[in-house]
Amino acid sequence: MGNLSSNPRQIRFGAFEVDLRSSEMRKSGMRLKLAEQPFRILALLLENPGEMVTRDELRERLWPGDTFVDFDHGLNNAVLRLREALGDSSEHSRFVETVPRRGYRFIAPVEEVTRTDARKPDSESPKPVNGSGHLAAGRASLPPPIRISSLSLTKRTLFIAGLVTLATALFAVVTLHFVRAGSAVDPRARPLQSLVVLPFENLSEDKDQQYFTDGMTDELTAHLAKIRQLRVISRTSAMGYKGTHKTLSQIARDLNVDAIVEGTVLRSGNRVRITAELVQVSTDRHLWAETYESPIGDVLALQSQVATAIANEIRVNLTPEEQRSLANSRPVSAEAYENYLKGRYYWNKRSEEGLRKAIEYFQAATEKEPGYALAFAGLADCYSIIGSAIIGDVSAQEVAAKARAAALKATQLDPALAEAQTSLATVRFNYDWDWNAASTGFQRSIELNPAYATAYQRYSLYLMAMGRTQESLIQMNRARDLDPLSISTNFSLGWRLFMARQYDQAIEQLKNTLEMDPNFALPRSVLGQAYERKGLYPQAISELQKAVAVSHGSPAMLGALGHAWASAGNKAEAEKIIRQMNEASKTRYVSPFYVAMVYAGLHQDDNALAWLDKAYNDRSNAVIFLRVDPAFDGLRSNARFQALLTRLAQPKP
Repeated sequence: MGNLSSNPRQIRFGAFEVDLRSSEMRKSGMRLKLAEQPFRILALLLENPGEMVTRDELRERLWPGDTFVDFDHGLNNAVLRLREALGDSSEHSRFVETVPRRGYRFIAPVEEVTRTDARKPDSESPKPVNGSGHLAAGRASLPPPIRISSLSLTKRTLFIAGLVTLATALFAVVTLHFVRAGSAVDPRARPLQSLVVLPFENLSEDKDQQYFTDGMTDELTAHLAKIRQLRVISRTSAMGYKGTHKTLSQIARDLNVDAIVEGTVLRSGNRVRITAELVQVSTDRHLWAETYESPIGDVLALQSQVATAIANEIRVNLTPEEQRSLANSRPVSAEAYENYLKGRYYWNKRSEEGLRKAIEYFQAATEKEPGYALAFAGLADCYSIIGSAIIGDVSAQEVAAKARAAALKATQLDPALAEAQTSLATVRFNYDWDWNAASTGFQRSIELNPAYATAYQRYSLYLMAMGRTQESLIQMNRARDLDPLSISTNFSLGWRLFMARQYDQAIEQLKNTLEMDPNFALPRSVLGQAYERKGLYPQAISELQKAVAVSHGSPAMLGALGHAWASAGNKAEAEKIIRQMNEASKTRYVSPFYVAMVYAGLHQDDNALAWLDKAYNDRSNAVIFLRVDPAFDGLRSNARFQALLTRLAQPKP
């Protein structure tokens, strides 16, 4: 490693030079665009070359304790953007090495650039670039100057006049070419059909307002998603481009969209200013830009104005229902709106701790604004998920009534709100086991908002439980088309493939999901189960043990591990898992379903069925997937198992 002074100004490694004072990075002399957080990570690593910088150190330096931000997601995303700028990868690191679960280390040789060699002449000087920003081909240099000093005044005048005439002619030819091209193909003749709202930039002095800025992005996305003629990429995929150095055309290719909306949010006291612009990517044309300002309490109306303006600009014909939906945005208090945004922030973390915090914020929003339908829908979603067996720490009976009341209130306040219809359909599915009402509700929510990825995702879940596996996969792929970078939708697709017994495809999909977040326990658990079904027991147990560790002993992960031990013929380890879950049930809720899963792996059918009966009586929502769950294939010919399926009264495929 190079020896650096205590306060180096410029550092070189490979083809890169970094100026720590001006926060600039260059490659072969060309300046690279790198967002603030990735650059700060790079600077901290370069200050300690060859040494590990822990995640805690990065948190303290980059995200102070009072900053309202999802640290793990923010750090993972920032490191990903840094590696993209360096052309590096986690698998074959040349610069930034990951120390699993601990931190990062800069491994390339570095040297301080002194002022005398900061700009090397000749071969090491920056190469010229062409108009597109790429290195010019071959040997590029400026043409020699024209010497005219020996010309007479008349000749000199004629020479200059000739140059002007030639330039004018060339300009006319080029202009005529583009005029003809423009008249032949009007880039706006065909309405734009798809777009993404990129994360808005926070211009507020208070950086803790990032949650507020993200909320603006989410809400504008939701407003535009109400337009049926538009395919609008969901917020989760859009958030993956926060702070990215990618060009708009690259992002458009990634997401397969025609247009991009980007902008800024400036909050000062109880007023907010939004500046938004619409860019048609194929022509790099800024079709529309506008600035709006309002009190925070009127921000929903402001968002509706922006969405309507964009719809008009891209020549989308709004139906009367869509016009009413966009215009229907009653004002809410600043406090209620902030609580709603914070609730959504924690909801998106999908952890038990996050869900509990989200419930607190949504509850506060509904208390402040009893007519706030979106807040009630958010509250219902939290209760629906935290009481599902996949979380495993709260019984369905404890939260079902709360989820139902919140969802009903949301639909009463706004029957045309897709989020509310989806929330109520989820309650009908998870807790009420009212299959017809669930199906109708999911379809209604899709009808209200064809761009709402969550509606397709949950309808897919319903279809899978009913044994309609191919239809389920179709709906799940639609959800992923709308939200291609979402960890949740990518995991869900992998889980659907597993339930459909497409194990090879499931394994590939789940591995891709884990590349997005190696610490996401659910895809690791299902990956282990897919390996188990293929008889690859060492790989299965390895993945499931990691899932148990990451989830801190979640009953769902323990049950899957116990089943794998049993299938591998290790009865002692499987029985150890059962004892572990029984002991855990003294201090936390453990769904009987997961105990039944281990007994099913041990082929102790009577015990497995007894625990399934307990799960049925608990209304554990994992029971509703018995028709398709591979873990219970050994019981399918058992009369008691068939009787349990009959009691569920699910419609036949």
